[in-house]
Amino acid sequence: MKIITESMVEKHLTMPDCIEAMRGAMIAVSRGDTTLPIRQYMRIPKTQGKMALMPGTINDPSCYGIKLVCKYVRDPNSPYGTHVGMVIIFDSEKGLPLAMIEGASLTAIRTAAASALATDLMANPTCNNLTILGTGEQAKRHILAMLAVRKIKTIQVWGRDYQKASKFAKQVSKVIKQAVVPIKSTDEAVRNADLICTTTSSKKPIIKGAWVKPGAHINLVGAAVASSAEADQDVVIRSRFVTDYRPAAMAAAGELLDAIKKGAVTKNHIVAEIGEIADGQVAGRISADDITVYKSLGVAAQDLAAGHWLYKKAMKLGFGTDIDMMDFNN
Repeated sequence: MKIITESMVEKHLTMPDCIEAMRGAMIAVSRGDTTLPIRQYMRIPKTQGKMALMPGTINDPSCYGIKLVCKYVRDPNSPYGTHVGMVIIFDSEKGLPLAMIEGASLTAIRTAAASALATDLMANPTCNNLTILGTGEQAKRHILAMLAVRKIKTIQVWGRDYQKASKFAKQVSKVIKQAVVPIKSTDEAVRNADLICTTTSSKKPIIKGAWVKPGAHINLVGAAVASSAEADQDVVIRSRFVTDYRPAAMAAAGELLDAIKKGAVTKNHIVAEIGEIADGQVAGRISADDITVYKSLGVAAQDLAAGHWLYKKAMKLGFGTDIDMMDFNN
């Protein structure tokens, strides 16, 4: 079994490769070639922490496993992120462990890569004005991911704390060698964009449908529980609404569930899963004026596909620590 650390994940799980891994994973999801129990949460007594469990199987590559994620509220200066965990992958035929992989970086990369896949399949080919809402880990990852699939000319970032957004913009500008402009108003940031990624922890909508211009594409990423929503009802109503996995959306897509509860749409408002679009079954957009939305919730198949890809690369290049499982049986 391979032990693959954070630095190894960061070095070897490149964005282009992860996008292709997500393409295969999401096609498998929509073809029914996966097992995806809805994620479960366990509260940690006497703390603000909780553990999320995401088991699953995938047929190609033939493997199964689980992601364990511990979510804790931490001080902004903490060396640890809010999400700490691991992905453990087993070979389906033999039932033996293949790899244990640092989970926070793998999750961060695969989440942004899934958004990049959706953008590549749904956004207008000519879109070049990017707005990022949020200033955390996923904000940076999504800038890198969007640059991998579109020729972005302008990048704007909004955060609740303008000074923090300004600092974030300067830091990312140095990395990508391109200007990132902090914006004080969400209204202004959204109205000027034809590509929008929301990466916040907001429980209430920060985007109004009235602000979104025709032809824009939106990746809704930050809210992953039914009680939270980053976009209002009008965004849902006006959009071709696509998600990663219908059962997950009906359990946790706050934007959609709120619109359904208010009678504005039905569950049939989900046009497709992103895997159906990647598989050529459904069009990502019908016209240049369509407002398209990809609601990202994350599924274990994404972790398995990215993790197995890393495992194969580790075997080929020889990185990672080898653990002999027979030692544990003696």
